[in-house]
Formats: sequence, structure tokens, C-alpha cells
Amino acid sequence: MISSLKEMPREAGETGGMAGSGAGSQLLEVAMGPHHPSTHGVFRMDVQLEGERVVRLKPVFGYLHRNHEQIAEKTSYLGSMPYTDRLDYLCSMSNNWAYALTVEKLTGLQPPERAEYIRVIMAELTRVQNHAGLIGFLLQDMGASGTPLMYAFREREKILDLFEWVSGARMMCNYMRFGGVRVDLPEGWVEGALAFVERAPRFLDEYEGLLRNSEIVMARTQGVGLLPAELAVNAGVTGPMLRASGVNYDLRKVDRYGVYDRFSFRVPLGEKGDVYDRYMMRLLEMRESVSILAQALRDLPGGPILDPKSKLRGLRPKAGEVYGRIEAPKGELGFYLISDGSTNPYRYRVRPPSLINLTVLEDMCLDRSVADVVVILGSVDIVLGEVDR
Repeated sequence: MISSLKEMPREAGETGGMAGSGAGSQLLEVAMGPHHPSTHGVFRMDVQLEGERVVRLKPVFGYLHRNHEQIAEKTSYLGSMPYTDRLDYLCSMSNNWAYALTVEKLTGLQPPERAEYIRVIMAELTRVQNHAGLIGFLLQDMGASGTPLMYAFREREKILDLFEWVSGARMMCNYMRFGGVRVDLPEGWVEGALAFVERAPRFLDEYEGLLRNSEIVMARTQGVGLLPAELAVNAGVTGPMLRASGVNYDLRKVDRYGVYDRFSFRVPLGEKGDVYDRYMMRLLEMRESVSILAQALRDLPGGPILDPKSKLRGLRPKAGEVYGRIEAPKGELGFYLISDGSTNPYRYRVRPPSLINLTVLEDMCLDRSVADVVVILGSVDIVLGEVDR
């Protein structure tokens, strides 16, 4: 659980904020990870403590580096689609969409209307299962039994069944294509998705009711891990973390990509930017996703699912550069591509929200206890496949 533990003398001029800390007090350096059960993957935090109080924190990652971006520069455009599944491996449908949208901006391909609706449906199902799982893991980090996580995974299984039904895979879906989607929805799939959407409000009511009235949850989350709006904006934080700090910024409203402008939904906002606001943000966003799903499934049009000009092999975009982005469950997921006219990108870079959102971890943890650090990290919602790439 703790890979190293050593005492460090206080630096000259450094003063402690704890009552009773004398001139001879020492700092303790603790390395949490890289296999700590509460660090959400192979991730380490080097923490300096004065007693139980955090005075410094350094995130250490890179244990899961897979050379994703360099591999993509030696691979065809389509050949990189399955690699995007392995970024945030809980959200492969969203990863696929961000990459497909970027290549479409480079090539001018236009997905048919039915494909656009299907993409929205897959993305919002992904958002629901991501947020439900995050809340379950967060409560487990607080020391709860497995009940909240099992509630979340019960619903997640239903969504993964839908993904497997349409793509053949539960997690690594490889479903999107440039100019549309790989296959159409099978017979009975829409009815199955509608059945899930009809049951979802009851699940959300139960889930929120189990947690909101818990005194332990309130004590461990309210006023903990504060992230001021100004700091969040300056650090490039996006997604639920940014909105929990009260900043009204959602790419589904800002960029209006896909067909999101056809759906009625609100953007929930927090007030304090603490762990509680970040937790509530996920609950509220799941409710909005369910509303979007109901509208998209109701209005799903017929027709083709792929742009007839789309080439599955030998794609050679004209020379140029482009940046495409979507509102992924964890924040802004972007791809930056440079084409030199060949069959593979000259440059390929990913803007991963998990990595960017981690940059404010120390700011949120300073002057908090070690126990709070674990909870604060859990509220950030990271996946190391996306952080390290």
C-alpha cells in the first residue's frame, strides 16, 4: 500500500500550519502506489506530510505508457481506430467518436443523419455507465462496502450488453467509422435500449437516495478538495470537474457537434467545486443523459449509416492539420492530426481529459489529511490508459 516511507527535515524558513508544530518538526514523505487499491490504476502519489496534513503532492505516472501516438503515426488512419478503444478503456464509444470526428474534419466526410443519432445514443450510454461507476468507486474509496459499486455495475452490465449486441464487444467496441458507424442497429436493439431508459430513473432515484442521506458521505465530501473556478479554467480542466466549480462549459452546447442541437437538455452546475459538487455533478448529468437518450431513441430516423464516399482502406486525406474534440464523460477529449497526404498521419496527438484534470490534484489536496487525498483523487475520475497513452 505504501511503497516507501522516510522522514525529511523541514526546509529552512518552512512553517507549519498545525497547532503544536515546533521548529524541530519534520516532514514525512510517503509514496502511495503504484499499486495502492485506491489510486485507480498504476499511478503513484509522492506525498509530503506534516503529521497527517499534506504539504506537497506530486503525481507520478507513466507506468502504463503504450506509445499510442507514435504507433498511430506508423499506422493507417482506420488502423488506429481500435487503439482509441484502449485510451479510456471504460469509454471506447466516446473515444471512437472523437477520433472519427477529427478525421471527418480532415476529409470532409459527412455521416448520415441516422449515424449521427446512433453516435449520440452510444455516447450518452457511455456517459451513464462511466458516471455510475465513478460514484461507486468514490464511495468505495471512502470505505463503503461494495454495495454502491455493485448497484452501479448492475446497470453497467445492461449497457455493456447493448454494446456487445451492436458491436460484438463489451468494452473494446471499435464501432465508429469515418463517415458513420460500422454496422446498423440489429433488430430489437432499439427496444432493448428503450427498456433500459425507462428503468433508469428508478435506478438513479435509488442510487441518490442511498447516498445523499449518509452523514459519512456529507462529512467526507462537503468542503473537501476545493477547486476554485479561476484555477480550473487556467489549468484547462474540463468536463464535470469544471462544471462542479460553477463554470458553464459543455462542448455539446458550445460546439453543437453531431446532432446535439436537436435535443433539449440542461448543463448542471456546482457552486463550491468540492468533492460533493463533483459527486452530485455525475448524478445530475446521468439524469440529463437519460433524457437525451429518450429523445434520440424516439426520433431515430431510418436511412444509411455510412457516407457513400467513405473509404475503409487506402484513405489519403489531403495535406493539412485539424483538431477535433467532443464532450467525453471525463471532459474534453481531443485529437490533433497533421496529414501529409499519405495513408497514415504525419502527426497524431491526443488531448486526454484525465491527464489535464490531474494537474490540479496538488492544489486540491494541500492542507488536507491523507484520508482526504484518496477521496479527492477518486472525485477526479481518471483512467490510466488515457493518462499515459
